[in-house]
Amino acid sequence: MAAHPYAPAELDLPGYVPLRLSQLEILAGYLGTSVFVLLAVWLVSGRCRRLSKADRLLMCWWAFTGLTHILIEGPFVFTPDFFSKTNPNYFDEVWKEYSKGDSRYVARDTATVTVEGITAVLEGPASLLAVYAIGSGKSYSHILQFTVCLGQLYGCLVYFITAYLDGFNFWVSPFYFWAYFIGANSSWVVIPTLIAARSWKRICAAIHQSEKVKTK
Repeated sequence: MAAHPYAPAELDLPGYVPLRLSQLEILAGYLGTSVFVLLAVWLVSGRCRRLSKADRLLMCWWAFTGLTHILIEGPFVFTPDFFSKTNPNYFDEVWKEYSKGDSRYVARDTATVTVEGITAVLEGPASLLAVYAIGSGKSYSHILQFTVCLGQLYGCLVYFITAYLDGFNFWVSPFYFWAYFIGANSSWVVIPTLIAARSWKRICAAIHQSEKVKTK
């Protein structure tokens, strides 16, 4: 059985198969595909009805985050043996690499699997629905965005708090802590916070305007 590279060293991973792709190959595939999705949505959104740049950027974000939830996090949830597969695919390699920054993934920690499952099954499709809602000017657009943002922020809170309560000893080195554990997750804290605040203001303004009309 191959020795694994994760922390803590005593973590038991029966049948572990070492990474076959390099870090560069894994990151290049993910970042390259993400840039393609962002550019494609940006260009397509420019052909829609008159949308502000902010709305077009939001469509890019929701497409990116929705596809990430479904196509990246989904396989992790539904492939419990990803670390021991003798013929691993790209997604198996992604999670073996990411586990250097958080070994709870390769260890199949129940809280982590649960959070990722909810994210992939519920928040992923809802994010893609937000792309459609913004592009077509649906009345539920801001309510949907606000709701999904709250779900993402809640998931991040659970993710970070459980790591702290469990001892904060899941990364190989400070590099993986800052690059993967903090860096890879910070977007889902900062951006949903900003979107939630924006949607909250729009919802409140719409309700206020409706009440003013009723009182006339």
